[in-house]
Amino acid sequence: MALAAHWVAAACTVIGLSGQALAQAVSEEDELALAYGDKPFVSIATGSRVPVSRAPAVATVITAQDIASIGATDLDEVLETVPGLHVARETQGFAPVYVIRGINLGFNPQVLMLINGIPMTTVYTGNRGGGWGGMPVENIARVEVIRGPGSALYGADAFSGVINVITKSSGDINGTEVGLRGGSFKTGDAWMLHGGKWGAVDVSGYLRIGQTEGARRIVQADGQTGLDALFGTQASRAPGPINNGRDSVDGALDLGLDKWRFRVAYKERDDIGTGTGVASALDPQGQIYSQTITSDLTYENRNIAEDWAANLQLSFMHYTELTDLTLFPAGTTFAGATAFSDGVIGNPAKWERHGRLGGSATYTGFKMHRIRLGLGAEREEVYKTRETKNFHADFSIIGSGSRADLVDVSATEPFMQPQGRTKRYLYAQDEWNLGKDWTLTAGVRNDHYSDFGSTTNPRLALVWEAAYNVTTKLLYGTAFRAPSMSELYAINNPVVTGNPNLRPEKIRTVEAAVSWQPLTKLQLGMNFFHYEMKDIIRLISSVYQNNGQQNGNGLEFEATWDAVKDVRLTGNYSYQRSVDEATGQAAANAPRHQVYLRTNWRFTPGWSVDPQVNWVSDRPREPGDPRADLKGYATVDLTLRTDRVARGWDVAMSVRNLLDVDAREPTPYDAGQPFISLPYDFPLPGRSIYVQASYQF
Repeated sequence: MALAAHWVAAACTVIGLSGQALAQAVSEEDELALAYGDKPFVSIATGSRVPVSRAPAVATVITAQDIASIGATDLDEVLETVPGLHVARETQGFAPVYVIRGINLGFNPQVLMLINGIPMTTVYTGNRGGGWGGMPVENIARVEVIRGPGSALYGADAFSGVINVITKSSGDINGTEVGLRGGSFKTGDAWMLHGGKWGAVDVSGYLRIGQTEGARRIVQADGQTGLDALFGTQASRAPGPINNGRDSVDGALDLGLDKWRFRVAYKERDDIGTGTGVASALDPQGQIYSQTITSDLTYENRNIAEDWAANLQLSFMHYTELTDLTLFPAGTTFAGATAFSDGVIGNPAKWERHGRLGGSATYTGFKMHRIRLGLGAEREEVYKTRETKNFHADFSIIGSGSRADLVDVSATEPFMQPQGRTKRYLYAQDEWNLGKDWTLTAGVRNDHYSDFGSTTNPRLALVWEAAYNVTTKLLYGTAFRAPSMSELYAINNPVVTGNPNLRPEKIRTVEAAVSWQPLTKLQLGMNFFHYEMKDIIRLISSVYQNNGQQNGNGLEFEATWDAVKDVRLTGNYSYQRSVDEATGQAAANAPRHQVYLRTNWRFTPGWSVDPQVNWVSDRPREPGDPRADLKGYATVDLTLRTDRVARGWDVAMSVRNLLDVDAREPTPYDAGQPFISLPYDFPLPGRSIYVQASYQF
């Protein structure tokens, strides 16, 4: 309490310093803005709204109009269109792994996910949680992505990139919308959006309910297949389908009054399938349940005093994750011991809470300078754990290994005791207009953690508007990734042991970028990057340790061309070459090349068709993995939709993976095992079709 009071006082000190119808005649530029969205500005690069071309970072903005053109139903499909970002998969519930510039390590804690600027990081694994279960797109106004380090502004986990999802406000909705969607894999969604005024209060609300069985692609062999070969059993469920369904509820309420804004959101995922099984053994009945409740209260005054603006934010997140898992199926045995009659069952559960208080002040009284100061404190903890299982920590059987033999080991052999930590941070940033066409952004942030100490991360960004249509950037920054609670404190697990002496992972990056608009309707951009990682956290002999370095180089090119009045072409190409310094080999499980192409053709008034192609190159294996590099794939998607410019009906039909390509993502390799648990990799969905209709009034 004393610590919290200290930082509240400090924050207050800093703050003290601190619907009409469309016109019948519109220009071609206005029509393009209506069709494609207004996206020249980004906020996550500096903490304030700046043009993308002059932002001190390599940034991408995706608008609600872009999302509609893509035909996306989930955030993952949106992010796959970003240059240098690839969506892979992992064994924990088939959850997404956002691979940015070739960095694909562990459970993907190297990417910071924000919703309206609030981190969605769960402290147990350092990522979005085993119960993430996807994010629908109906309430998304825009998505902002920066590739490269962001710790100088955002602190932990803004390591390889930052993703900020901005939800719709009352002005974005401006009325009421109801919608339905149905499609492949017994998928169904229903949603409602409302935005308007309640007296002087701006009000927006969102409710969505969904269900899907998921793509039940066949897995030919799994981890149990390898155990069967070792011990002469026949317990494996492979060949068998992936368990990939889920039930979803999402809700949000956004209230704004003058300088105050209050938001609360609810996300529930039930019956989340375990994918290929959390132990890489098929688990057809396994389920994960998650519940996420977030809220934030923000005060923003852009003229609190002469030359001063101020922002103060208090936020809270509560995360619950419950499981019902069969790690290995009935009939499993280890080293000739008695077979588990109902399988190896382990049901860890965890409850987290996160509280954050932060403030910033911006001063513009110095000529040619915009200075931003900020500080804050956070408390994050796994405050409760529970576990039931029918085996001991050494995998020896309890009773007969049946469900009736499940024992609550929360007080005797838990996977982790409740743990928490406090962190405090201070940062400063100066946007200095060196001259008419030059801006230097310099920033530094210090984060202090109660469990592993302090880390300081600077950044420099020099932006030169070389001509009216050419902007160049030279960027430098460092970032860190905090060890998760599991990496620090995991116990009673024969394959994973925590290490309380871990240091954070670190990265430093140098980038050069140029954007060029040679024609009014043609925009080009290219950037080059080099990064160096160290103190990578890896499992060594079943114990987490800081062991490893990885260096990477690459480039990203993107273009947008309004070929004719009703046709827009969008595309990007990414190349990266990352090397594991210990082996000298290419870093595993990330594509070296990616190509994305999309055409938006408004072929008749009120209708458009949007084909897109996504090509992912081969992905190298981990050192020692005897499998050949995983082959690349190219998928084609097609969306036909109305191009809503007024209230009324809006309909769309989307076909994903039109050519039914056998696309796969790499599975992990464990050098300590005598077999590969999932030798044929993660199969991605085949052809799928979705139809939706919404009505706005």
